[in-house]
Amino acid sequence: MLHHNLVEKNAVELRELIGRKQLSPVELLDACIARIEDLNPRINAVTATCFERARSEAKLAEQAVMAGQPLGLLHGLPIGIKDLEETAGLLTTYGSALYRGNVPTRDNALVARLRAAGAIVAGKTNIPEMGAGANSRNTVWGATGNPFNPLLNAGGSSGGSAAALATDLLPLCSGSDTGGSLRIPAAKCGVVGFRPSPGLVPSERKLLGWTPISVVGPMGRTVADTVLQLRATAGMDLTDPLSYPLGDDPFAALPQIDLSQLRIGYTEDFGVCDVDNGIRQVFRNKIAAISPYVKSCEPVNIDMGEAHRCFDVIRAESFVAGFEAAYRRDPSSLGPNTRANYELGAAMTLADSAWAQGEQTRLFRRFQGQFADVDLILSPTTPVSPFPWSELYLKEINGVALENYYRWLALTYVVTLATNPSISLPCGVDHRQMPFGLQVTGGFRADKYLLGCAAALEQLFDSSAELRRPRPNLNALRRSQVDLKSIVTHPPLASAFAEQAASAPAV
Repeated sequence: MLHHNLVEKNAVELRELIGRKQLSPVELLDACIARIEDLNPRINAVTATCFERARSEAKLAEQAVMAGQPLGLLHGLPIGIKDLEETAGLLTTYGSALYRGNVPTRDNALVARLRAAGAIVAGKTNIPEMGAGANSRNTVWGATGNPFNPLLNAGGSSGGSAAALATDLLPLCSGSDTGGSLRIPAAKCGVVGFRPSPGLVPSERKLLGWTPISVVGPMGRTVADTVLQLRATAGMDLTDPLSYPLGDDPFAALPQIDLSQLRIGYTEDFGVCDVDNGIRQVFRNKIAAISPYVKSCEPVNIDMGEAHRCFDVIRAESFVAGFEAAYRRDPSSLGPNTRANYELGAAMTLADSAWAQGEQTRLFRRFQGQFADVDLILSPTTPVSPFPWSELYLKEINGVALENYYRWLALTYVVTLATNPSISLPCGVDHRQMPFGLQVTGGFRADKYLLGCAAALEQLFDSSAELRRPRPNLNALRRSQVDLKSIVTHPPLASAFAEQAASAPAV
């Protein structure tokens, strides 16, 4: 089997070939390493690698297959791990110069589950510093370029994972999501990113264990690949107080969805999000293309209350918990995004926190009321086409200045506040011929039903030139000469962030 054809097969098919003894895990790993060496210099998606260790594990995986031993769900599949997750013996930097030499001695709960299911960790994938923001660039590894144009942003914070999947460097990659970090890079790179309900996939690294806004979850090139990783990682773990027992593999088979009976609600902006006029028109065109195939497709009006202020406070709580010690030691050790977040949070009061928890509860209840009349809510995943990664964050939409560096993530973070499961599906291209992501949000705790709907929509999209998943031009990518490792701390940018944080309205 030719290497370039092999890496382009989806994870489910590769796993079946391994199980039938038609593909060696060693052959698959070598093909992935060859693809990484070929294309990764052009997009900078994969950071620290452990190829020799992975080869040893692939040989053991091959022996297990040949000996007829029981095989895990991910047996022999190479995987990229987002650089926020601790991996035993493999550099884990969190995209921060503070951790440039950090080599953990153990895997965290997510990585341990992936390995237990037979996945072979090949390397880490790039992120923004500490996962803050949706532009995967930092002073340790540099920037991740978009596979469709490496001068543009691949999204974040799971940007390295999304770019690696889009270019077939690896069949599976892990992700995580607070304000949209699984969904946004999936949209920017033309892959699938699934934000599960809180607790479905345990997250050991949450410092605030009871917060529902931060989750870990799967990414893949298809819905089926994403579900395969979900099956290997879901279920109760004593490190996550929101996790719960699932019983016997509830995602082994998805419900068969009849699109002609599906009731779709859609919104361009949830009533509170800034969205580029070009993206609004693209979204309208996609909805018009989908609507003939479903039972109903109607706009929804959701009262999102003070969603922005609410997210500001609840997100800031996590930053205060995570960075107080580092800030006290040396504020300048934190990058501009992280430092601005910490300072904003440190100025908040208990009254702010209590208000935000109450507002999230009110928002949650109103949001769930929508699902009496619709089965899904569709929206754009991001409000703009990918912008240059040299711009640390998006400053304006339709010529109007945004309030802070993460306000452009609002289409995803308003759904985070509701806690509903949500998936970004590749849905053709936008007005600039870049990937367009459709955010599909399901009912409360309706992860399985949402994934069934996503698989049915994906099948519909595959039959349409306008809607099917776009693929990057790899030959054009090979010819690119972008310097993606040239990111350095930019003093004017840092001072702009400090000024922004200082002048932010009291929350």
